Amino acid sequence: MNGETSLGRVGAPTGQWRRLTLVRLLLTVGWALAAAGFFAPWIAHQAVGLTLSGVDMGEFVKFLPDALDGSARVYRQLFYLPPIAICVSTSLLVSSKHLRLPWPVQAVAICIAVLASLQLLPPAWSPPSLVSPEFRLQTIALAACWLLLAVSWLLAALPPWLAGSLSATLCLAALSLALWQYLAIRPSIDEVYGAPPPTGWGLPICLIGLSIAAVAGLIFVQRTAARSRNP
Repeated sequence: MNGETSLGRVGAPTGQWRRLTLVRLLLTVGWALAAAGFFAPWIAHQAVGLTLSGVDMGEFVKFLPDALDGSARVYRQLFYLPPIAICVSTSLLVSSKHLRLPWPVQAVAICIAVLASLQLLPPAWSPPSLVSPEFRLQTIALAACWLLLAVSWLLAALPPWLAGSLSATLCLAALSLALWQYLAIRPSIDEVYGAPPPTGWGLPICLIGLSIAAVAGLIFVQRTAARSRNP
């Protein structure tokens, strides 16, 4: 009886440690894939100048004829949701005392988030362009991302269920809305190109990365909830 009790007590922490390691791995991989996919091609073409990355999509779609004449509703800011999700998810979880990410991993994750957030800057930006009506919302989002990253050590005090839920929800919202806008505007892109260009590998990689980060957040919520029930 004592042996069974001892094995039970040893087995529970071992299982929790494995789930914690899984969350760490999934988060790191998810953030990295989402960022890499955003920088990679979303519209592929033999001509390099006609290849569009996730970074390019928010600017390119506003010049489409259907967008200019108002026949298509284009919400170009939706294409900037992936880097925002990466930044906020990183801010919420990178310093979590429950995850205990090694400091080199924390440093790399924050660097990835900062690089992703820089894509919110206008092309060939200048101080006046940052406050122009066209780019004001992006500037506010960029400032919010940097602020959250700067206070990520304070966000570590959030209840783990709340941090994990917010991270998962935002990642799922980012991938859903960005994909919806891509599919909605794709016929206009095909028309401009003359023949439908293939979807680049960056889009699925970005969506997979956000999905992995969302799953990691949900596992983190489940793990911490189970731990609170069975301390």
